[in-house]
Amino acid sequence: MSTTAAVFMSGNSQAVRLPKAFQFKSKAVEIYRRGDEVVLREKKQTLGEALGNWPQVSEDDASEWDRVMKEATLQAPQERDWNDLLGRQHGS
Repeated sequence: MSTTAAVFMSGNSQAVRLPKAFQFKSKAVEIYRRGDEVVLREKKQTLGEALGNWPQVSEDDASEWDRVMKEATLQAPQERDWNDLLGRQHGS
């Protein structure tokens, strides 16, 4: 898909108004040159940025999580027959 857009000045910076079909979802883009092209690419979030956008956990939910995790660590690990799970014959 190709189209044209007007270039204009915004303060001391040059700007381009992107048509709706080219709008970004993020608040930041990476800009780099590739030969005679200027490439704009949506900037990927870091894990820290993504986690920072999650809602706060309530004190009750945090306490419930701690209770469930403590209970899970107190349980004995399950015994498994790995030969059976992996489809091996016993004694192989």
